[in-house]
Amino acid sequence: MTRWYEGPLAAFDTETTGVDVEGDRIVSAALVVQDMAGARPRVTRWLIDPGVPVPPAATEIHGLTDDFLHRNGRWPAPAVEEMARALAEQCAAGRPLVVMNAPFDLTLLDRELRRHRASSLGRHLENVPLCVLDPRVLDKHLDRYRKGRRTLTDLCAQYGVELEGAHDAAADALASLELVRAVGRRFASRMERLSAAELHALQAVWHAAQARGLQAWFSRNGTEESVDPAWPLRPEVPAAAA
Repeated sequence: MTRWYEGPLAAFDTETTGVDVEGDRIVSAALVVQDMAGARPRVTRWLIDPGVPVPPAATEIHGLTDDFLHRNGRWPAPAVEEMARALAEQCAAGRPLVVMNAPFDLTLLDRELRRHRASSLGRHLENVPLCVLDPRVLDKHLDRYRKGRRTLTDLCAQYGVELEGAHDAAADALASLELVRAVGRRFASRMERLSAAELHALQAVWHAAQARGLQAWFSRNGTEESVDPAWPLRPEVPAAAA
């Protein structure tokens, strides 16, 4: 029987105007599908004119300027609808969905759907079995005492995964997919008896524990930042609290 980390996977990634899932916008995204380890990946890309200025700090990271997006990007509404449908199709096909730091990308997509389509990601996924694999959550649980940062670039270096063109959505999605395979292989003795669906459920518990630990660290250091324990999708913020 093929282990989940050698079998079919799909990976999703976005590039954005910033890091606030409630207010920032998607400027590019990619879905990478691979039928088995080593197979040629199939890539779908989206480029979006977000309708708001792209801050210079964001452009410095991903290289996408207002002018370039105005000339080449699509209107957000149909693009985010296509993204949601594409993710639902992967879930319906039984492919685990790899998303690095899933609460960011999936929540941002959800907010874009609410903003532009009066819809939600949950509505698109309500009739399919959602199964997400988040390399950041997996690594933090399986190698919790290792010091250092756990960005995609750091994790790729840690696991020997090639990352060419970081902060390009397709490059980051492919690297995340290969990273999940590498994590599975390194910790095969702890992972091989678990299905991807079982790991999805476990990651929600692991992420909540990781969030509590980070929140406690912030409190000890006098930082007021709040850490959301929800995974892989944060609940909608009530309008009165936004």
